[in-house]
Amino acid sequence: MWRDIWDGVLRMGLGEAALRLGSGLASVVMILLVVWVMRNFYLQGQMRSISGSAQAAPLAEPTPVIAVNLNAPAALSAGGVERLTLLHTNIPAKPRSSVTQYEVQKGDTIFGIAQKFNLRPETILWGNYYILADDPHRLTPGQMLNILPVDGVYYEWHSGDGLNGVAAFYGVTPDAILNWPGNQLNVETLGDLANPNIEPGTWLVVPGGRREFISWSAPRITRSDPAVASIMGPGACGAIMDGPVGGGTFIWPSVERYLSGYDYAPETNHYGIDIAGSSGNAIYAADSGVVVYAGWNDWGYGNVIVIDHGNGWQTLYAHLDSLTVGCGSPVTQGDLIGGMGSTGNSSGPHLHFEMLSDEYGKVNPWNFLQ
Repeated sequence: MWRDIWDGVLRMGLGEAALRLGSGLASVVMILLVVWVMRNFYLQGQMRSISGSAQAAPLAEPTPVIAVNLNAPAALSAGGVERLTLLHTNIPAKPRSSVTQYEVQKGDTIFGIAQKFNLRPETILWGNYYILADDPHRLTPGQMLNILPVDGVYYEWHSGDGLNGVAAFYGVTPDAILNWPGNQLNVETLGDLANPNIEPGTWLVVPGGRREFISWSAPRITRSDPAVASIMGPGACGAIMDGPVGGGTFIWPSVERYLSGYDYAPETNHYGIDIAGSSGNAIYAADSGVVVYAGWNDWGYGNVIVIDHGNGWQTLYAHLDSLTVGCGSPVTQGDLIGGMGSTGNSSGPHLHFEMLSDEYGKVNPWNFLQ
């Protein structure tokens, strides 16, 4: 009979629902059974045991009843002090007032070092001018860098300096320098701020100080005056005949389209992008124009080509391994102009590429390359 009923349920498509209902009812029955057993056997046995013990014990003096909040933590109910357990303990960084030293490791960047010490990247450059010369590409493993305790500038005092003038140059008040504890300046013995008693060669932290970067990149080089770049190195050109004018659109100058080093970052004095690749990879003219610099650059860029596009734009190609054009060469967009390399201050093969506009100045190439 039960089998016939079950077959009928299945034919109506209610088999799964019946199984779920049956499982639920079985669970309820089991729970009720456990509750009944606990109430009638286990708990009553405990009560009988307690009752028998109480009858056998001698009568004692009544004990005062103390109300206890069952919801309170155990430590409080015992009269102790509650102690909260924290899974994460935040240890605040100990403030510094003095300059420390950091040895550059392989793979370090200006941005990475700044992040380690909670500083802005420009502070790393401003604290180490004699080592890095405002050029992030000069960073090499083994260098010992000054790490300032706060964002600002590290300044070496010179004979004839005035505190008012130094403070004004870096955009701060004299008190900012005087009151910084790491500078150890005594106002009572300092004398006249225009000519203070500060020993030449003393290094001072200028908290919050700022200055313009000293740029070692190529200046604006036009085909009418290419000799303006003569201070950049032997790649400077002389008189140049006129040539093609660019169309104002720019193609990628190499086969790869991703970075191998620094991105465009004015805060680290890096006004170009470092395009990845291998030694010998083809380098192309981003737009038509005339070569106005071709050869070695004395300021860390290695072998460089600069093209004047004749429409207010110029492009720069640095760290080249080889050059296939020379001063005055006319080039058309997409022409081969050299091979990728790692010359100058370079940690590996890549193309340092810059764009300069008469109207906008040094621009981010990502915004113009197609």
